[in-house]
Amino acid sequence: MLSRLAPSLRVKVSLFGSSVTHYSTVSEATFKVLQPYRYHKLDHMSDSFPSEDVTVTRDDALKFYNQMQTIRRMEMAASNLYKSKIVRGFCHLYSGQEACAVGAKAALEPQDSIITAYRAHGWTYLMGVTLSGVLSELTGRVAGCANGKGGSMHMYAPNFYGGNGIVGAQVPLGAGVALAHQYRGDGGVCLALYGDGAANQGQVFEAYNMAMLWNLPVIFICENNGYGMGTSADRAAASTNYWSRGDYLPGLWVDGMDVLAVREAMKFAAGYCRSGKGPLVMEMATYRYFGHSMSDPGTSYRTRDEVQEVRQKRDPIINLKGRLTSSNLATEEELKAIDVEVRSLVEDAVNISKTTKEPALPEMYSQVHVNEPNMEIRGCDNFSHGINAC
Repeated sequence: MLSRLAPSLRVKVSLFGSSVTHYSTVSEATFKVLQPYRYHKLDHMSDSFPSEDVTVTRDDALKFYNQMQTIRRMEMAASNLYKSKIVRGFCHLYSGQEACAVGAKAALEPQDSIITAYRAHGWTYLMGVTLSGVLSELTGRVAGCANGKGGSMHMYAPNFYGGNGIVGAQVPLGAGVALAHQYRGDGGVCLALYGDGAANQGQVFEAYNMAMLWNLPVIFICENNGYGMGTSADRAAASTNYWSRGDYLPGLWVDGMDVLAVREAMKFAAGYCRSGKGPLVMEMATYRYFGHSMSDPGTSYRTRDEVQEVRQKRDPIINLKGRLTSSNLATEEELKAIDVEVRSLVEDAVNISKTTKEPALPEMYSQVHVNEPNMEIRGCDNFSHGINAC
């Protein structure tokens, strides 16, 4: 690990009501990635492979730490709301996988698009929805990003196409979003994310084929957290090298618990697609701490010791924190101050998610179309159900 010295940086941290001033002389540092990348059919690009010595600025490192802590704390709040029966229905948490989204988002351009499965809360936040917008959507309140009508699996934002509840269905949709980028000529790339549980579906390989034939700017990303619901990847797939399963599609493997490695890998992948070379498959090796969903305790098919070992040895937030403090990019006090601020922001968002009103009953029939049609839809309009919208 190398650190670059800079003119003394004064950092004033507000901690538990008192102000502590710290001095830092480090503006950036370089770290070795935790695990080397792996490649499939990319030998011709070896001169531009992502470096395994990754440089990060102090500002970016603190931003990544803040974002990952915010997602972790937000998902803890979602878990508590579910256990209190304030959140109902399905709820799939992203805890443990934060580095995948934070690292990937850091490498994207404003015109790029994202589409993912139902473990979407973290991505929703990173794509611009507020904490209260995410948590209020979970609780079914009008302050939610879909006015409380989408819930955990159906959240949207500009250039963020969900949140999709049907396993694997977002992958061909992502190819379609990439086709739109190509058609418009806006230079955008689409990230189509799916889990190892969806990786064996036929529609995934159909999307690969179409994307390759049409040279689409899409990165198919398998977030391999080791388990498809309660079935381990080893028991579900004859080949768990998801990064090379595109056959004719080039592929890339990255440690999804290392936010800096993910950022560098995504810079390479996005640049590859943006330059007109076509689609790419990427596998991010990660881990989820909760069960598949909140109805799954997550302990019947894996041991508590396994989960605890990952938390202790591979946790993306702990790993980044260690890098920050060991390189003097940040002090323990600064990181504690971030933790306190994040906790406060999430608590405020929880209060909003519990106190704002629910959608009125007539809202059940609104927003079915972009422009409300001047006609009645049998079974889908107010009058068929005896509801007076006025």
